[in-house]
Amino acid sequence: MARPRSIPDSIVHAAVLDLIRQGGDKAVTFSAVAGRVGLAASSIAERHGSIAGLIADARRGSWDQLAATTGAAIAQAGPGSRGAVALLKAIGAAGRPDVAADPARALDWRIRIETALAIRLGGGSHGREAASILFAFWQGQQVWQHTGAKPTRLKDVLRRLGF
Repeated sequence: MARPRSIPDSIVHAAVLDLIRQGGDKAVTFSAVAGRVGLAASSIAERHGSIAGLIADARRGSWDQLAATTGAAIAQAGPGSRGAVALLKAIGAAGRPDVAADPARALDWRIRIETALAIRLGGGSHGREAASILFAFWQGQQVWQHTGAKPTRLKDVLRRLGF
């Protein structure tokens, strides 16, 4: 029987994603990750098999975590425009996904969120169009949030869209 893991994969994956953000995929080595999480490089290699496997597992784990956060946010957000804003804020707190790493999963995630927004915005073509615009605006905010510029509030965007 294998002994329990002292450092969970989520910690290892976070270190991998941080290295990728700082220096790209080439920055990820078993030694670099080991130094960040306090495991032996050989232990990480045993878990993931290769650097490519380690990176893929980290990205998949990130998407899995985001999917869980999204599901919980959808379940907890109330109705109407306030619920739509609460939904996006809850998901935004989880961080921005690496869309390029898994475009198909990114598209499914976007559709899931836009559908939930459209329901809260009354459905129909107006609700779906507003959901699409709100999602695009929110994603833009996620990209530019660290620039120091004062962002437009989501509720102001909804007001301009007639909600």
